[in-house]
Amino acid sequence: MAFALTPEGEREVDELLTRYPERRASLLPVLWLCQRQNGWISSEVVDYVSQRLDLSTATVRGVVTFYTMFFEEPVGENVVWVCRTLSCDLRGGKAIQDHLENKLGCTAGHTSSDGKFTLLKAECLAACGQAPMVQINDRYYENLDVEILDRIIEAHVTRGAEAAADEFSTHATFGAPSKAPISTAPPPPSPEAVRLASQPPPAPEPVGDES
Repeated sequence: MAFALTPEGEREVDELLTRYPERRASLLPVLWLCQRQNGWISSEVVDYVSQRLDLSTATVRGVVTFYTMFFEEPVGENVVWVCRTLSCDLRGGKAIQDHLENKLGCTAGHTSSDGKFTLLKAECLAACGQAPMVQINDRYYENLDVEILDRIIEAHVTRGAEAAADEFSTHATFGAPSKAPISTAPPPPSPEAVRLASQPPPAPEPVGDES
């Protein structure tokens, strides 16, 4: 069956096309719209996007296969990326993955039997300072331990992704928020930094004649 965006989705594509000097430049956001509606990038989605943007199917397929954020097969209701780069592994990333595999009953790269979760590994999710972490759908959950992770997974199952994200939206530190106001001003430079900055640059060394 041919794929088609909803009328609202079509309006979003029309609006996206006004932002770029050529239609090809809108390929990534259009693919995002299609995946959000369809769940994954099927061959029918590729055909739709290629026709909508006047691109070859090979061009669209090349982008889909390049970016890991686009799914070439059906996935579960929630997609869990476990970060397995060095920073996360040093703080328990492998233990997080092992726990999820046992809890969901599937290994990385597969979907749980109830279709609720697809478990994937990521090389780096750019949250090294808050390791270990996972990404569930479009949200980051950081500084994890298995107890907090179980609560997050349970919230996704019982209350849905949006409710879970709202409940755990502040879990970048998992600590109680400080009541002190947060200053955005940079700290003043140290006396040594001021001294060094006030020194004149060294004179260039003369270049000798090597002949």
